[in-house]
This record gives sequence, structure tokens and C-alpha cells, in this order.
Amino acid sequence: MITWEAPAKINLHLRVKGLRADGYHALESVFLALDWGDTLRVDASWGKGTCELVRNCLLPQEALPFSPEEDLAYRAALLFRQKTGYDRALRIELDKRIPLGAGLGGGSSDAAAVLLALDRLARTGLSASALKVLAEALGSDVPFFLSPGAALVCGRGEELTLLDPPKDIWVVLVNPGFAQDTAGAFRLLDAERGRGWLLPEELAPETLGKALSGPPGLWPYGNDFLSLFLERGPAGRARAYGAILESLKALDAEFTGLSGSGSTCFGVFIQGGAADRALQVLREEWSFVRITFPLARSGNAVLQ
Repeated sequence: MITWEAPAKINLHLRVKGLRADGYHALESVFLALDWGDTLRVDASWGKGTCELVRNCLLPQEALPFSPEEDLAYRAALLFRQKTGYDRALRIELDKRIPLGAGLGGGSSDAAAVLLALDRLARTGLSASALKVLAEALGSDVPFFLSPGAALVCGRGEELTLLDPPKDIWVVLVNPGFAQDTAGAFRLLDAERGRGWLLPEELAPETLGKALSGPPGLWPYGNDFLSLFLERGPAGRARAYGAILESLKALDAEFTGLSGSGSTCFGVFIQGGAADRALQVLREEWSFVRITFPLARSGNAVLQ
């Protein structure tokens, strides 16, 4: 058996630059992996057989709303078997902590973790480029999680420039209790653009990468979806996001934002005591509040 951690991520920055010829949106984002997320345990029998995915729901939700066969982790296992010919019976047990539709990359991270764990378990020794091809076939965010840390992410998600993660920061995650449909968020963004809504001015990619080494209070980052929901989105979501972000700022967060297309907000703190206070205060109002830090501050993500 092999155990593999599947970390969550936040988008410190996210710009949607328009539709590409292949139908995907061109993105420009800064990803930061966190020392918190899901855990997978993968076991193989000696005989040939099928793949089984068992999910342990550790989320506020009572149950996961879709079947294991629809899970991106399960699809990753089937793709690995198809491409490598590895046909031993598999059991994948997934401890699910990352909320669904939260903008934290849970499904993508689970898929990458399955690819990495199976490559180790099956001793297939796939190259980084071969793993990336598999990851890209599963989803735009999956390649980042093959070597999570911090990265400038462009294209549809396949263009990665690794960055040095920030040090000595704490991240407080606050989920408002509802999921965000990513496809619906993109449709709303495209529709509002068609009506003449203007996005904030774009920054040069080199500026985005260099800024991460500076203090969070000076980060120039933004999120097009946050601007969209605060200005043009459903009133309930705008109120929730606005209330969480204002609370984080009042509790001395140096930087605040929305991860992905939602629905998790976050605050970046440079003092652990302030982050701890924020955790206690925000838990009085919101059911899902977590404190964590960049993955680079933890040890090896692989447990055996």
C-alpha cells in the first residue's frame, strides 16, 4: 500500500484572457499549493482485476453528490491503466477534506496524486513529460499538482513557470457554504464581457512572478471572478464574499482574495497569532474555516 497527500491550492491571481481556438479560455494565474488537503491510500492485489474507489467524506456535506466512477481520481486510475497496461486489481481509498466546487483544486489534486502514486506503486517510472501528458488529458489544473509548490500558470493550465513559494505566511481559508459551478462562472463572465463589462488592467507575466517574493501587502494580484461576482453576480454571493473579505481585512490579513472561480475566500497573514485569532473569530460565523501555510514549509508529501 502507498499513501499520498493531495494538497489544496489557492489562486493568488487569476485573469481570464478570452477564448482560444480550441474552445478553452486562456488563463494567467499564480497558484500556491497548501499544506492541507485530501489523502489517498492505494493498494494493489497480486491478481488482475478491476479498480475500486472508496471515498471517506470528511466534509461538512453529509455525502458526496456523485458516484465514485465520476470522480476525477477514478478517471485518473483508468487512464493510467489504459496507457501503461497495468492491470492489477486496485483499491483506492480517498479521505476527502477539500470542499467540492470550492476553487481549491481538490479533484485535480486527487487525480495528480493517483497518477504519481500508481507510477510509484507499479514501478512504471514514467517521465515527467509522460505524466504531464496524462495530467493534461484529465484537466487544466492537474499538471500543476504533479509538482506542487508555486507557479505562474498560463495557457489553459499547461504552461507552468515554477516560482519560489512565499515564506513565513499563514493562509486562512473561509468557505461560505455553497459550491460554485466553474462552467457557470465562465458563462457569466463571457456574457458580461459581451455586454461591455471591462476587466481590470492586465499585468505583465514577469511582474506577476517577481511580485511573489515581496510582502503580501504589496502583491498586485487580483481575480476576475471576484470582480465579476461583486459587481455583476447574484446578490447573495456578492454579500457573502464581501462580508468574508471585509472580516479578513479587519482581522489584519495582509492580502485577501477568492480562489479560482469560487467559492472559497482566503486571507494571507504574516503573523501566526493574527491568523489564529482570525480562525477563532470567523468560526463563529462560518462553518468551514481552516488555517494552513504553503506546502513548501512541510516535509515530503509522500507517506508509505
